Amino acid sequence: MPDPGRPVTGPGPGASEHRERSALLESAVAAALLGTAAVVAGLVSRSGVVLFDGIYTLAGIALVGVSALASRAAASRPSGRYPFGRHAATPLAVVVQGAALVATLLYGAADAVGTLIAGGSDAGAVTMLVYGGASAAVSAVVAWRLRRRAADSALVDAEVVSWWAGAAISLAVGLGGVVALVLARTGRDTAAGFVDPVLLLVVVVLVGRLPVRLLRDGMHELLEGAPPPEVGARVRAAVDAARAAFDLPEPLVRATKLGRRLYVEVDFVVDRGRWDVDTEDEVRRAVAVRLRDLPFDVWATVELTADPDLAA
Repeated sequence: MPDPGRPVTGPGPGASEHRERSALLESAVAAALLGTAAVVAGLVSRSGVVLFDGIYTLAGIALVGVSALASRAAASRPSGRYPFGRHAATPLAVVVQGAALVATLLYGAADAVGTLIAGGSDAGAVTMLVYGGASAAVSAVVAWRLRRRAADSALVDAEVVSWWAGAAISLAVGLGGVVALVLARTGRDTAAGFVDPVLLLVVVVLVGRLPVRLLRDGMHELLEGAPPPEVGARVRAAVDAARAAFDLPEPLVRATKLGRRLYVEVDFVVDRGRWDVDTEDEVRRAVAVRLRDLPFDVWATVELTADPDLAA
């Protein structure tokens, strides 16, 4: 039987949602400005890696839109059509972001290979150096600000991953500009022409694990995997405290996190004739109260049964 007080809402969900949406808007504005600058610089300098950086950043705007829609959907109240709410929108958006970033990286790798086969590029080394340094600094600052504003948001975390990946790309672009300048000034013009595509391949390899992590984490939630270890430990501590208070046997505990929603199911197998409904409710409240401090919308179900098959 579900706990009569559920869902057990964590502290300040409204404030968290406001910070999340504000952070997503800031990310979109920053991506629009920086991405446009990168595309212009890439076209002017004929640098594939700078152009790729701009495309990668501008792609983030569409992904921020996906995140904003997911944030609104996840915050909507349960309805007849969606009786448990739409919290799955959050991990779904994370998966979409990860998949889009992986596709962008594959495009960059294909472009780099094509440039290598064509004999290199005549990208402007100075443009690579100036743009790379400035873009890396801006991307790092945006990632830092987003983390501070909404550290508990999975959607903002996906944006932070994207911005750190962008900072890594931009830093590599700047370093590549330095290498290309040195090669050009020492008479190695042919070698300098390969810096841009080789650098793009290196960047793809370096940042590839970040969107893969988004895909993995988002799919883990969609497939109802166990919550993060620290959350699982808090749930177990709450259950153990209630168990000790009522001298209950070892229960079956299951939990999963879906966006801001944390589902917890606790099943105790007890002796027949010992428990009544009022005492069962006391056990449920004991568990629910200890879960209130978690920063999630907690949906707790606590069952006491004398039939082991019902707890399976």
